[in-house]
Amino acid sequence: SILAMALILERLWFLRTSHVAPPEAIEPVLLQCQTTLPTQQQTLELSKSSLLGTLLALGIERVRSQPLISDASLRQTLELEGRLTCAKLEKHLPTLATVASVATLMGLLGTVIGMIDIFAAQSQMGQQPAQLAQGISMALYNTAFGLVVAIPSLLAWRWLRSRADHHIMQLEVACERLIHQLQQLQRQR
Repeated sequence: SILAMALILERLWFLRTSHVAPPEAIEPVLLQCQTTLPTQQQTLELSKSSLLGTLLALGIERVRSQPLISDASLRQTLELEGRLTCAKLEKHLPTLATVASVATLMGLLGTVIGMIDIFAAQSQMGQQPAQLAQGISMALYNTAFGLVVAIPSLLAWRWLRSRADHHIMQLEVACERLIHQLQQLQRQR
């Protein structure tokens, strides 16, 4: 449960919109790229602003360093960096999904072991229904605790996975828009 909570809080912090793809990040860049490339200082500030800013700055710097770069080469550069960014967005999500799955199984295992112990003790002491019922009740706590960890972990994983996918799509669209704008700028030169 502690691991699940730590992973959920870390991913919530990392996947916040202001860190990944602030809505106001792309429009000023595209507007400026209609006439000229942003300065190196502007590009540096852009790269520090967010993950999206880093991708946009990379594309701009690639065009600045290679003014005759092909569309395919620029796209390949952004796709490679985009994959690395996607890995950052998806980091720890498989671990959280594993915690959700394993918590249920650990609770079930605890219940089964508890039931085995109860029935083994009952066969030695004779049949006492009240003790048997109490033992079964105690053994079922393991399943309940496993589910208490697994259900919120699974819900958080699904929500965080959806959030990461949404950000990935935003990054892809923004990069496509930048490539298109840089292509137009190159044609004007």
